[in-house]
Amino acid sequence: MTDRWENIGVNGPLTPPIPMRLYGEVSKTKGAPIVLYFRGDAFQGRSMSQAERPVGTALVAAGATVIEADYARGSDNRFPQAMEHAFMALAYLSTKRKLYSGMNKSLLFVAGEEAGGNIAAGVALKARDVLPGDLSGQLLLSPMIDPMMTSESFRRADEIGMARRWAEGWSHYLGNACGSQHPYAAPCVCSRLSGVAPALVVTSDDDPLHDEVNGYADRLAASGVLVTKKIFPPALEWPDVYRGESGRWMDVLRDEFANFVQVLSE
Repeated sequence: MTDRWENIGVNGPLTPPIPMRLYGEVSKTKGAPIVLYFRGDAFQGRSMSQAERPVGTALVAAGATVIEADYARGSDNRFPQAMEHAFMALAYLSTKRKLYSGMNKSLLFVAGEEAGGNIAAGVALKARDVLPGDLSGQLLLSPMIDPMMTSESFRRADEIGMARRWAEGWSHYLGNACGSQHPYAAPCVCSRLSGVAPALVVTSDDDPLHDEVNGYADRLAASGVLVTKKIFPPALEWPDVYRGESGRWMDVLRDEFANFVQVLSE
């Protein structure tokens, strides 16, 4: 894998330019899907490390061109700046599809796990409102979407050492009480989900975020959104994704994404 960050200038009110990185190489398949990826880190990373994440690697293996955006740099990982940085990256890629896939009409996705999943969900909602039709789909991989953290499954967070980290992350990201009521910051409070891009939503039976993720997927589907929901068994060790660790879940995620792309291409 190559390890390259590129500073890409985007016309808009925020500076500096948004750093972006290509995972591996641009897919040699003309018209390959393009994935704008946001990593997790519980809203606490000030900038992205050099190491590539296994989520991005799995999506590359599925045939996608994967581009990671460093939404934290210059935003201090706070709302709304972090989400706006991410959205500006999407707006840029929407105009550069031919550069990265050889076709202007290639499918364009946002994807992220944990805090990055929150960013992806927020960007998808804003894309529905500002760039209707530009976003082809969203991959929400155990997204942090509920700052209340009161679900029954959340009790497992202590078992994997994430309860305090997530609480501190939410406090940092929102900064003030009003942020928790903005649908782009906490998608679980969004009252209008219709029209948002199709979603592949992933959680697991042993995931502390299982209940909020599962609930959001069901609400999307009830609003008429095309949703593919996958709940991995404990044997796949999905919660390892929170530590940036690879595992047996990677091959399954690769196949699920490839199937999702196929459905959207038909």
